[in-house]
Amino acid sequence: MAGRRNSGVLAVWAEAQRQQQRREEARWRAEEAELRRHERAQREAQRAAARTEREAKAAYQQSREAEAARRTAELAARVEELRGLLTAGLAAPAFGPQALLVRREVPPFDPGPLGVPVAMPDQHAAAYHVPAPDAAQARNAGVRRQYEQYVAQARARFERDWYAAQAQEAERQQRLAAYHREYLEWAERFRRQEEERGAGTQELLRRLRAGDPEAVQEYFTAGLYASAAWPEGFPHRLVAAWEASSRQLVVNWELPGPDVVPAAARVRYVKSDDREAEVARPATERKALYREVLAQSALRVAAELFRADRDGMLDSVVLNGFVLGIDPATGREAERFLSTLTASRAGFAALALDRVAPVECFLGLGGKLSARPERLDEVRPDRLPETVGGVPAGQGGEDEPDLFEMDPLDFEDLIAELFRLRGFRVMTTARSGDVGVDVVAEDLDPVTGGKIVIQAKRYKKTVPPTAVRDLESTVRHHGAIKGILVTTAGFGRGSYSYIEGKPLTLVSGPELVELLAEQGLRGRLGGGSAPTPAAAEPREEPAGARSSLTVSWQSRTAGGDPVDLDVTAFLCARGRVLSDEHFVFFNNPQDPDGAVRLHPTRSVPGEPTRAARLTLDLHRLPAAVEEVVVAVSTEEEEPPALPLGHVYGLAVTASYGPGAGGPARWPGANGGVPDSAMLLGAFQRADGGWQFAPSGRAVTNGLAGLATAFGVAVE
Repeated sequence: MAGRRNSGVLAVWAEAQRQQQRREEARWRAEEAELRRHERAQREAQRAAARTEREAKAAYQQSREAEAARRTAELAARVEELRGLLTAGLAAPAFGPQALLVRREVPPFDPGPLGVPVAMPDQHAAAYHVPAPDAAQARNAGVRRQYEQYVAQARARFERDWYAAQAQEAERQQRLAAYHREYLEWAERFRRQEEERGAGTQELLRRLRAGDPEAVQEYFTAGLYASAAWPEGFPHRLVAAWEASSRQLVVNWELPGPDVVPAAARVRYVKSDDREAEVARPATERKALYREVLAQSALRVAAELFRADRDGMLDSVVLNGFVLGIDPATGREAERFLSTLTASRAGFAALALDRVAPVECFLGLGGKLSARPERLDEVRPDRLPETVGGVPAGQGGEDEPDLFEMDPLDFEDLIAELFRLRGFRVMTTARSGDVGVDVVAEDLDPVTGGKIVIQAKRYKKTVPPTAVRDLESTVRHHGAIKGILVTTAGFGRGSYSYIEGKPLTLVSGPELVELLAEQGLRGRLGGGSAPTPAAAEPREEPAGARSSLTVSWQSRTAGGDPVDLDVTAFLCARGRVLSDEHFVFFNNPQDPDGAVRLHPTRSVPGEPTRAARLTLDLHRLPAAVEEVVVAVSTEEEEPPALPLGHVYGLAVTASYGPGAGGPARWPGANGGVPDSAMLLGAFQRADGGWQFAPSGRAVTNGLAGLATAFGVAVE
């Protein structure tokens, strides 16, 4: 039976259902396709992220490995430099009389900013131009009057600016002329000094050829001291004496310590710990290399001496190499001789120094070398300079000019010369009236260079923090990239804290002496060029002979702010210090006799406490000292100073040596004290001994107030 097609309402409904089903199926298929596409995109993104992470990790590890390789290369280069010590010396130009006769030319006049004329205003500039009204506007009387008024105002502005510029130009020319006159005076002094130096050099060479012992000593010590091809970190201190009868020069030459040989052989990157690990150099290799350095140093010095001897003044040389170390017999620092060599001219001339094995050559010449130089085991010198008749000559000590006593303008010129030798273009400015700046240096590097302002302060006491703050203002005022404050003294802790993150550099006295020596310039601080007491911790004395005071306090206030105190001592007679050097504080930690010493402030392990200690060998005090006053003050370099009443746990403990007595412990009793300084007490002479009497009297104005009260010159 044949089927019959549906028609009518049911057919329409069925078709609609079928179409709806198709649309739903299409939507489901589209959603599934989108879901699959999204999942594929997610998987691809995850794979890409993993690749990126792997690549970033690999790049990071490669950079760390490259850094380790760079450090390894530096270690290898340092070792190569040490192994080539003798070769480098032989390649350097020989010292001779001609080096002393080179005449220094007067630097050309450099006016710096004073050489730039003041720009004059241009009457035709837009600032002075008033547009004329058009023909229609010009017929209006009001417009014409306004135009004429504007023209008059513009003319007045121009005339005012022109006269101001003329005045500035006249002032510039006046300052330039004054500066040029000062330059001419300085240049004349420079030429006279060069003429005097030249005449003195000629006289020295005449005396040298005549065999004058002092001239011979001065010539050869100058040659050794000026030798510039030594590696960084090698000292240049020496003492020499010449014996005319034997034509022998005896030299004590300072050597670098064992740490000149790198302790690490290489650096490797440990991926598992993400760190760089140093692979230690074998002890036998370090010892062998250090002995080689000692031997090369002696051979090189001997070679330089014989090469510099153009007049045949030397038949032989005695070279004693020493390092500074602790003498186990005395516990004090002393010269420890690690090598000694007596070399004749004839024997030395027969050597091919560029092909010798240094240690074997040194020993073959009869030299003695420490068997264990890393432990500073000594050898007996063949001969010492002090056994030669006459006065030994030296370099690096008392012969240096005293920076404290130097003329201020000469000191300024010395600082300028230092920076000139370091590659800067410099100009001294004090004579030009440029307030706040002594030297202007220009770094000529096209990328990192720029103007640097330098202040030179020839002080004996700590530079106040106000000077450091003033330097920052000067840098901004001059548009400089950096400011440098150079002094013969030192800086307090607050000054160093203040410059953190700022374009400022502080150069203390000991650092200045080192910088001068690096450039072949000369200078010392008072008694010698060694670091001042502030630069090194005093050595300990046997404890039984000393008295000791320990001042302790809580390291934070109730508000959580850190606290540091300055402990000071004043060695007095009739209530005043014997001299400024008898004021013991953080920048002068011992008196001239070493009787009173201030040790660095330290944290007490396991406790929120800070402590500072004074040790006193009272029997070493000069007879003029009647009492030693001990005081404490809060740091005041960043005003306002913290009142002592905000410091908790202040206490003093004491131990006494023979002939001294007093309480063993007492509280500082600073509760409620509004001032920032206080006397803790004083050691006073009593019945042939010393007795400590506690105090507690408050003093205003902190450390400066204490210093003033006891007669210390406060700058």
